[in-house]
Amino acid sequence: MQMMTRRAYAIAAIALAAVLFISVNIVANLWLGTAQLDLTENRLYTVSPGTRATLQKVPEPVTLRFYFSRDASAGYASVVAYAGRVRDLLKEYSALAGGKIILEEIDPAPFTPAEDDAVTQGLTGAPTQEGDSVYFGLVGTNTLAGREVVPFFDQAREQYLEYDLTSIVYRLSNPQKPKLGVMSALPLETGSGGLQAALANANRPYVIYQQLRDTFDLQNIDIKADRIPADIGTLLVVHPLNLTQAALYAIDQFVLRGGHAIVFVDPLSEVMSANDQQGGFPGGPGGAGVSSSDLGPLFRAWGVTYDPTKVVTDAQLAQQVQVGGPGGAPQVVDYIAWLRVTPENFATDDPVSSNLQQLNIATAGTVGAAMGATTTFAPLISSSTNAALTENFLIRATQNPRDLIRRFQPTGARYAIAARVSGPAKTAFPNGAPAAEPAAPPAPGAEAPAATPTALPEQVKESQDINLIVIADTDMLDDKFWVQVQNMLGQQIAIPAADNGALVVNAVENMMGSNDLISLRTRERSARPFTVVDQLRRNAESRFLAEEQALQEKVTQTEASLRELQGRGNPDEPQPAGPPVLSRAQQEQIDKFRADLVATRGSLRQVQANLRADVENLGTVLAFLNIALMPIVIAGAAIVLAFLRNRRRTRARGI
Repeated sequence: MQMMTRRAYAIAAIALAAVLFISVNIVANLWLGTAQLDLTENRLYTVSPGTRATLQKVPEPVTLRFYFSRDASAGYASVVAYAGRVRDLLKEYSALAGGKIILEEIDPAPFTPAEDDAVTQGLTGAPTQEGDSVYFGLVGTNTLAGREVVPFFDQAREQYLEYDLTSIVYRLSNPQKPKLGVMSALPLETGSGGLQAALANANRPYVIYQQLRDTFDLQNIDIKADRIPADIGTLLVVHPLNLTQAALYAIDQFVLRGGHAIVFVDPLSEVMSANDQQGGFPGGPGGAGVSSSDLGPLFRAWGVTYDPTKVVTDAQLAQQVQVGGPGGAPQVVDYIAWLRVTPENFATDDPVSSNLQQLNIATAGTVGAAMGATTTFAPLISSSTNAALTENFLIRATQNPRDLIRRFQPTGARYAIAARVSGPAKTAFPNGAPAAEPAAPPAPGAEAPAATPTALPEQVKESQDINLIVIADTDMLDDKFWVQVQNMLGQQIAIPAADNGALVVNAVENMMGSNDLISLRTRERSARPFTVVDQLRRNAESRFLAEEQALQEKVTQTEASLRELQGRGNPDEPQPAGPPVLSRAQQEQIDKFRADLVATRGSLRQVQANLRADVENLGTVLAFLNIALMPIVIAGAAIVLAFLRNRRRTRARGI
């Protein structure tokens, strides 16, 4: 009877546990659907303050229709998992918006009206092996017929998911795009292919230009314009090459009247000189001319120093490029004129740069504060202390990056590559507006010139508070330095590898007074760089380059001596036809030189082997820590606990 009671008790306990389990799951699904515990170091899965602020400012209802093919995607675990994350994030948006975001989830099963609706809305179906299509996209609408579409969620942009979704909500909540003026000598609208690509219908705007066009109302301004339109509040000046005095005056007056400016200059624009390259390693310098830009009189009036002939070179932030090594074998070395800038070199107290993770820049210059300047100069991006300034013509003339490293002599100073300039300033034209340049006569058959333009507004002589950002590099805008454009189901998808685009849009939004999206665009990446391995590589490479220079000179001298000996022969004897006859001493010297060559090349190989050995040893240690250490610790703890328990039992029996 006692056994039956225990059995009944056990069955009842199991039944109650099952009921409790089901109840907890029902309550969790109903009340804790959006709850989460984010234990990642940088809180990668926690909604940013910028998203919360954007959702709280939604003025009118926004409808988000999430399309996902449940049955057709059942065999694709990664797609299902990513769809779950998108769905959870959308639910959290709906909960945080206080009823202003209406979320609808639609399953476009094959041969249903829902599938027809997905196709009509512009979504792209990914074909499966079974012949069905997986729809995984989003359509957002507002009450003013505004519409935003994500044709297909690409997992390659997972780290930008929150930014993409919040941007959609932001654009639907703010249908009137802010106006941005663009004055550029770079082909931002047609891409680096220029006119030839345009004629072949192969031109594509820079990704940065597309991002700006999607977010703002862009108005291109002629680089010879004598005034900036009054409805422009923020002006983007890119690579101002040989601006007329009228254009300089227009920018001067725009800034003094309270307009905000973002200026990109460059001591060596590789984009502008790309068609003039004459070799060098892929993508590297190598041309006849130097394409540098400057705003000389305006910089002086704003209290900014800038030398258009100097390029910042940095051994610590150098990017890696592939060049030909000894014997023609490809070798990866640091190119100190191309920099990979990391968070340690960003200003942490400025919203434009505080959340950036990486910038890729090329042949950048430096800006600084002028002596006696009335403005405030605040660096946003700086080099490391292992940097120097190099003449731009030397960068272009150098065909091998290792030659730059050999000449490199760091100064120990940090060089500002970008900075914010604000405060009181005076005009760069104290004598008034420059005289209008005479118009060129019209070409035969061309239309007559337009009517004489209206008079310029009254000149502003000074301002108590100008506000601008100066960046001494324009190559960072080129797609090849920071983004890959891939074709995904017929759609062009931009996959950023650096935050170059984020920096530009951050700066524009900041100048326009909106900071809500900045924290989203530059969220921490889940991937972690191998900083220790990278430092080991740099240290070993430095040793290699130092030894290589000395040993290579020895190789050159030895080969020259060999050629001389093998061609001279014995001067005391007549020279017969055929190969030269060598004396025993000469032959011994040749053998010695050959042995030196073998030893020298062996030394070079040994240094490279040491580099690999350091990295491999570190990998072995990390593998041990990750794979073997934890089981050993647990096994040791179990043995200790077993020993202590056995000892306690032994003592208890003794008592």
